[in-house]
Amino acid sequence: MTTPDETELEATILGLTAQRGEGKTICPSEAARALGGDHPDGWGPLMQPIRRVAVRLMKEGKLVITRKGRPVDPDDFRGVYRLRMPGGE
Repeated sequence: MTTPDETELEATILGLTAQRGEGKTICPSEAARALGGDHPDGWGPLMQPIRRVAVRLMKEGKLVITRKGRPVDPDDFRGVYRLRMPGGE
């Protein structure tokens, strides 16, 4: 299996958040599993690349990264986070 590039990661993240709907979130692992399959060996290595793409998308205004329901600073957040479309706060 080849590692998905940033374009594939971005399309998957944006597609899943759009599918979920405004005001609803996805877990980053949902995007990783969509690309890497259900086995942790497949999706686990995608978690860091997904985080990097999510940070870039938030800075571009295309995505919101939340923690405990609140938007985070894309340059400084830790722990469990979720992803959603902008708007619908």
